Amino acid sequence: MSWKETCPVQEREAFVKAAMSRSVSITALCRKFQVSRKTGYKWLARFMKGGTQGLQDRSRAPHEQAHRLSDEVVDQVLEVRRRHRSWGPKKIAAHLGMGQRRDRWLVVSSVGRILKRHGLIKVRRLRSRKIAPGAETWTVAKAPNDVWTVDFKGKFRTGDGQYCHPLTMMDDWTRFVLKCRGLESQKSEYCRPVFEAAFREFGLPKVIRSDNGKPFADVGPARLSTTSVWWIKLGIWPEQIALGHPEENGKHERMHRELKRETARPAAPTGRAQQRRFDRFRTEYNDERPHEGIDF
Repeated sequence: MSWKETCPVQEREAFVKAAMSRSVSITALCRKFQVSRKTGYKWLARFMKGGTQGLQDRSRAPHEQAHRLSDEVVDQVLEVRRRHRSWGPKKIAAHLGMGQRRDRWLVVSSVGRILKRHGLIKVRRLRSRKIAPGAETWTVAKAPNDVWTVDFKGKFRTGDGQYCHPLTMMDDWTRFVLKCRGLESQKSEYCRPVFEAAFREFGLPKVIRSDNGKPFADVGPARLSTTSVWWIKLGIWPEQIALGHPEENGKHERMHRELKRETARPAAPTGRAQQRRFDRFRTEYNDERPHEGIDF
């Protein structure tokens, strides 16, 4: 006689009832119900201890979770998230694992479950990744100062009503944010001192990649602007992404997304206060934020 999967408890009760009547041996009953003798004696023992209630289905979940994260670790994860609101599970796991072997790092999925349990992350729809149209013609950075990327993060008003135009520069190889300055305007005369300061501090890059907006580019066949001509005279090659394709500067755009989230929601009361936020963000991004993509 086979077990009825729709009601296994009744089958166990029938087995126990027949065994208690002693009209047939346990071995024969087990053969009839197609269970092992070990299972047969287990049902008898559970019946003797708890009656018919003991024959009910039991949870297969372990009483203790062997790899359950301690409350201390959970608190550390939540504290890092509190200080770095834009960091996801991968960044938090890498940050907490700094100085340890990778096989001792927290599992990213475990960190994600902690954040999800506390309502700190939302599941985002995965998007298919596309190869940027001009990717095959870009200069590939193989060392620091091979390629810098530059851009303006969209302008916004500070609390005093003044416009802020954040100019950002990043080294493409190290992901190091070289400069992040809030300017009054995007005109070349405001940008040039920031570039000069960066060149003095970090040296000259071989290539500067930008979008096609002013002051980095201009109309015309070569799209050269006053700023890009100045770069050429310094021995720097200007490189522009395709029109209307900001994703071609993907690393820079991702940094901008965090910059906005960390420093401009809401904006600071004044331009000076906003610059202090930019400075803190740059320090955090360069010195604290893990860049596991390049093993930093």
